[in-house]
Amino acid sequence: MKAIIYCRVSTEKDTQETSLIRQKEELLQLAEKYSFTIERVIEEKASGYEVDRDGILEVLQLLKDEDINILLVQDETRLGRGHARIAILHCLQKEKTSIFTISHQGELQLSESDSMVLEIISIVEEYQRKLHNAKIKRGMKRAVQNGYKPERNLKNQHLNSGRDRKEAPIEEIVRLRHNKLTFAEIAATLKGFGYNISKATVHRRYQEYFEGKESE
Repeated sequence: MKAIIYCRVSTEKDTQETSLIRQKEELLQLAEKYSFTIERVIEEKASGYEVDRDGILEVLQLLKDEDINILLVQDETRLGRGHARIAILHCLQKEKTSIFTISHQGELQLSESDSMVLEIISIVEEYQRKLHNAKIKRGMKRAVQNGYKPERNLKNQHLNSGRDRKEAPIEEIVRLRHNKLTFAEIAATLKGFGYNISKATVHRRYQEYFEGKESE
């Protein structure tokens, strides 16, 4: 099975260099014990309280893009500390990554409190997704009730199905606004038809449209 080794120390001090070397050597031994094939060894010197770390971001990207689902670390604090640790554990959980540590000499066993926190985060995230979808559905329904006909107004929408559209359909924004939809509802409605557009962008384009009309 393919695996990644991640080593971290918190400072640039020369004494920490020895720790990195030791972590790498011990993790290579752990990988050999379980017959893992190491695809990448990532080392970095950064605070565990930060999530914006090149090394851990590279780990997450590799796990997402490559056929790799095993991560080896000295212990879970190497992933991060405080809230950063929980956030990274959540990301790894979403990628269905198995974490092996030297401290456990095998797969990491989360504490009951950590497992409970991660479960709560997953539940909240799922409900956020449901609320987002409900907002899109509500916006689309309200738009149609007010005379909006997407099959007529969004011509050739099917040609770009599944792709983000950078251009905002200003005519549709104006039409929906005149139908009493809020900017948030307009953004949600257009997202339902394949336009990747935020409420702020909708508001800005709407203002630009009328500013352009006034200057004509």
